[in-house]
Amino acid sequence: MNDLFKRSLTGIAYITIMLGGIIIHPFIFASVFAIIMFFTQSEFYKISEKATFSPQKSFGLILGLVLFILFFLAAKDIIPYSIILVSVPFLFFIFIAELFRTKSNALKNGAITLLGLIYVALPFSLMNFIVFAQTSGSNNFYPWIMVGILLIIWIYDSMAYVFGSLLGKHKIASKISPAKSWEGLIGGTIFAVIMGLVNAVLFQELSMFNWVVIALLTVIFGTIGDFFESKIKREIGIKDSGNILPGHGGLLDRFDSLLFAIPIIFVWLSLIDKF
Repeated sequence: MNDLFKRSLTGIAYITIMLGGIIIHPFIFASVFAIIMFFTQSEFYKISEKATFSPQKSFGLILGLVLFILFFLAAKDIIPYSIILVSVPFLFFIFIAELFRTKSNALKNGAITLLGLIYVALPFSLMNFIVFAQTSGSNNFYPWIMVGILLIIWIYDSMAYVFGSLLGKHKIASKISPAKSWEGLIGGTIFAVIMGLVNAVLFQELSMFNWVVIALLTVIFGTIGDFFESKIKREIGIKDSGNILPGHGGLLDRFDSLLFAIPIIFVWLSLIDKF
């Protein structure tokens, strides 16, 4: 199987799972994205081990799933939001658990375990609120805002690659990500904003202004997220975060932009009273 065919097949399967997981049913969404989050967080812990850290993988992954489930139940109005706040002190058990481990560098190991929750599990968990954002005064399942965000990210990444390949001469940060250029960034941003305008026509629960803001926030923070993961991989000395997606690397490679964009989009939607 040649690389292009492998990449294409993997890309189609990836997009199908993502869109199907979001659109079909809230419990399908929760199941699909909880699984994706689990393996993405696992990848983060695995690459951190290559940097000589010893995170509490099992404990961190269990806490990540608990966090996701609590956010889902709160977003669906099954439990009160206050339950999430009550769960926060339990994060300190990560550091308590270090007392009973024989691994050295307890502070670093605990911090990396906690970072896996903040960097990966928290953004995925916040997606629950986005798919249950208030629409027409109710908290019904409305997956289309999340779909619109993904469309913006995908069109931005695609067009940034095209413009960067054809016109890219001025590198943004060559020591971190040599392939990223200002030309690619500008071209991708233009098409991301256009996608935001298209979203405003397709998914009218948000105004055109809000979709343009979301497009710009996605570009800014998604790009930062991309560079952040690139810096981690460069310092560790690896090309991909994993090989679960043939021809595309790991899940962390696919979601690096989304992990940084989702929290800030969540804040914006909160400010416009969508939660």
